[in-house]
Amino acid sequence: MTWIGITEIGAGVDETGRLIRDEAGFLLQRDLGGIFRLVLLRVPVDHVEKRVRVRGFYAGEGIVEVEGVAAA
Repeated sequence: MTWIGITEIGAGVDETGRLIRDEAGFLLQRDLGGIFRLVLLRVPVDHVEKRVRVRGFYAGEGIVEVEGVAAA
């Protein structure tokens, strides 16, 4: 997995990209390049394989703790 740009844990994340589901959960294929693994409290099934906007906080190691997912 490749993540680019954010290195500070706790930094705010406001990104757009394609929401992908895999066997371990959800990923954001970022418009800026790279991939984030997403930690979600709710499952955004209506947005899978679509372009979305994700807001949350960077948890390190390419993981984002998501506060919200919406259509981009």
